[in-house]
Amino acid sequence: MAFQVSSVRRSALAAALSLALVPAFAAEGQTDLEGVVVTATRTAQTQDQTLAAVTVIDRAEIERLQPTSVADLLRGTPGMMLANNGGPGKATSIFLRGTESDHVLVLVDGLKLGSATSGTASIQDIPVEQIERIEIVRGPFSSLYGSEAIGGVIQIFTRRPQGPFAPNLMLGFGSYRHAAGSAGFSGKSGDGWYALQASHDNTRGINACRVGAAEAFAACYADQPDRDGYRDNSLSLRGGYRFGRDWDGDAQFFRSEGHSEYDGSTGDATDTVSQVAGGKLHWHAAENVELSAGVGQTADLSKIYLRNAFMDRFDTRRTLGTVQADVGAGGGLYSVGFDWQRDGITSHEPYDADSRVDRGLFAQWQQAFGAQSLQASVRRDDNSQFGGRNTGSLLWGWDLARGLRLTASYGTAFRAPTFNELYYPDYGYADLRPERARNAELGLRGTHGWGWWSVSAFRNDISDLITYDPSLIDALHPYGAPNNIDRARIRGAEGALGTTLAGWTLGATATWLDPRDRAREGAYGNLLPRRARQSARLDADRSFGAFGVGASWFVSGYRYDDIANAHRLGGYALTDLRLAYALDRDWKLQLALDNVFGKRYETAWYYDQPGRNFMLTLRYQPAR
Repeated sequence: MAFQVSSVRRSALAAALSLALVPAFAAEGQTDLEGVVVTATRTAQTQDQTLAAVTVIDRAEIERLQPTSVADLLRGTPGMMLANNGGPGKATSIFLRGTESDHVLVLVDGLKLGSATSGTASIQDIPVEQIERIEIVRGPFSSLYGSEAIGGVIQIFTRRPQGPFAPNLMLGFGSYRHAAGSAGFSGKSGDGWYALQASHDNTRGINACRVGAAEAFAACYADQPDRDGYRDNSLSLRGGYRFGRDWDGDAQFFRSEGHSEYDGSTGDATDTVSQVAGGKLHWHAAENVELSAGVGQTADLSKIYLRNAFMDRFDTRRTLGTVQADVGAGGGLYSVGFDWQRDGITSHEPYDADSRVDRGLFAQWQQAFGAQSLQASVRRDDNSQFGGRNTGSLLWGWDLARGLRLTASYGTAFRAPTFNELYYPDYGYADLRPERARNAELGLRGTHGWGWWSVSAFRNDISDLITYDPSLIDALHPYGAPNNIDRARIRGAEGALGTTLAGWTLGATATWLDPRDRAREGAYGNLLPRRARQSARLDADRSFGAFGVGASWFVSGYRYDDIANAHRLGGYALTDLRLAYALDRDWKLQLALDNVFGKRYETAWYYDQPGRNFMLTLRYQPAR
């Protein structure tokens, strides 16, 4: 993918302080500088300054690629594997750098989103029309964020203003009776800024689970050859105000309401809600001293139906608070902060416990020593369910020459057990320990007049992995229970390249993984499920006056659907084409042709994926 690295050269740390010190709970609402990221350090820095492996996808990139979902947008980014259960709006799992699907922390506007029962975030319910940009940080980041950040952090920022008042409009229709629309406005006025965006998405879908699943006792365990549709309505609202020279604040609200049909014997439809609400205050207390505080709440709500009859509900409501201080001294940047999180669940199932609290204290030091840079962080989490957990990380960078940087890092991370693993009736095991990880990485990247490139190699050793233990049978667990009995070793390498050649903007990524089970009896050395060992993507785009043309090729190697490596999913290649025509300065017509060769493939056993399909889109955005 042509995810471009900022051309801004690495500046001195004192210059970085002048950008404004933006905590991750806040984020980019305060600053409009291009190439600034916040997820890798919980402070603002240019992308060239980051010592971590970072990919940034901005709004221009989203509109150029014309994805219909977040999964389509993320597919092919370095280290990224996705598994989808049957097309648009269906459960989608993220495997970042070969780690588990619940080893990725997902933030929306700085607030943690996800289910405390399943342990994952419903990225399929976040419309791409609501997204301003995405920051993907790969590697262990529990020392800044706590639980889940074993494989990395994905932060999604909703729409925000780029200048004075400006409306926008999108209307689209396509295959499978797909209809979509989005409208909003944003702007800046005096010391304030605001953004409002509403969107609708509706598709008849495909048959999510192919016939034969019942006989094979796989996937949905049912044969229901019908169309499984999806619809979603969403709204986002953001705003901020500078109260004086030293004070400013901002607030955000996002809500997505979805309805997804699927195949199954215990449920065949789900109503979902993903919601994020929060506010932040920032105080420039003194020269090179920034203080911030924020509160928020996120919700992941689901109601399950079978043949229109209500079956169950699994609701997570997460309350969050944070304070952070950033101090520039001695040419370095020192950060210290405290995070508070309460997870509460509601379900018709009788869980033994329905809430828990986590308190996290963290500190970070960033320093430049001539051509070398350091980033060190430590964190202590105290959880009311499992007790304390310490994590830390150290990142180092060396500018070997102008535009050429060598990086190395080591870090530890953990994942807290979910409520299902701990307390689900007749299954949960309350004595579970957190999963633990140790990761080492070496990288090299360059920025030149002709473009940019990066390569990195990493190893992640994960212990105390939680998996089903059939030997753990007693009166409370008649069918076995989850247990800390597994280990994994993941080795990998990834690369990315961006350049312009003969008028074409070119981007390429490639990932090689060796994700191995290292402890499970009878499966030692097997590949971890749903992770291909090789994948690559190439994007090519060019403008011809008012016309724009582009193509994407994505290739994935084979993978297995189970830890026993008995069910192999074949490799596949996808070709997508796109056209755009600027009707005038403000109106644009786009056409996306996806999977143009009608490749049949599966990313999860017995779950179908869309065949050849198109999407025609009309966009209105006043030229600035």
